[in-house]
Amino acid sequence: MPSPAPAFDLIGIGSPIMDLLAPVPEAFLASVRGEKGGMVLVDNDEMQAIVARLPAPPAAATGGSAANTTYNAARLGLRTAFLGKLGNDDNARIYRERFSAVGVDGSRFKQAALANARCLSLVTPDAQRTMRTCLGAAMTLAPEEVTAADFAGCRHAHIEGYLLFNRALAEAVLAAARAAGCTISLDLASFEVAAAARDWLLGQLGHGIDIVFANEDEIRALFQTDSTDYAAHTRALAARGTLAVVKLGKDGAWCGRGDELHRIEPVHLASVVDTTGAGDAFAAGFLYGHLRGLTLPACGHIAALLGAETVRHLGPLIPASDWPAVAQRAHKFDY
Repeated sequence: MPSPAPAFDLIGIGSPIMDLLAPVPEAFLASVRGEKGGMVLVDNDEMQAIVARLPAPPAAATGGSAANTTYNAARLGLRTAFLGKLGNDDNARIYRERFSAVGVDGSRFKQAALANARCLSLVTPDAQRTMRTCLGAAMTLAPEEVTAADFAGCRHAHIEGYLLFNRALAEAVLAAARAAGCTISLDLASFEVAAAARDWLLGQLGHGIDIVFANEDEIRALFQTDSTDYAAHTRALAARGTLAVVKLGKDGAWCGRGDELHRIEPVHLASVVDTTGAGDAFAAGFLYGHLRGLTLPACGHIAALLGAETVRHLGPLIPASDWPAVAQRAHKFDY
């Protein structure tokens, strides 16, 4: 008998983080350790100290790299689920409710008796975001809690690169997803991840990572180069047996598979408010097209549209009031 059709098109795996969004002047970053544009893990005390120095209280939105991608994929019409660990506070309750409201299956959330994870996104006037993350409950997801049963009925697993900071957990997730027969995509998420996990990651590419998303900083860190020849970097990544997607922000993207190489033109905007979540939305659009069997250029066009629309607003998600028009434009590329 033929195998039953998967119940879910996509399952996201990562940290369900409540985002705290704070516009700050450029000078504010001098009081925060770490490089501009990156992500640094902090404990609760450091998070509280940074928040206390903000010019104004931050806004809040559901976040997390793979979570943002899953949320947007559900809005586009994919059947989605999410695997990650929530806390037991109001942030966790709100998080679960908002995911359920857009149709994301929450039955695979784990839960811990801790505060929910938070990420403070410091947005400078150039729309660049510098992230400081307190993982709380999310960081207690243990390798032994993840099994193939978590991926049962799922066609594709999308993993955020931040999991690679916990190598044992990343390996457990990959093993479980592969055992369940999922195809796999990985978003490198930050240049710190790409640099720290470089050797391990390059070794994994020949063993069933089907799609890799990287931005300019991440692909240079992965290949240890200062070269800005992103077409060449895309070809080099694709040559390792993966569908390579290299995001260039306002300059569009490259994507390649085997001998194919495509330039994805950007969607030009008059102004940018906040780049938080743009890469996650881009990945959602691309995966929506890919899982529907669309051409690489069509996947790229949908991805670019979602990424561009995201940066027009504060926070990682396109507002609900704007979503119907965005979805209508995205679905025009279903060819």
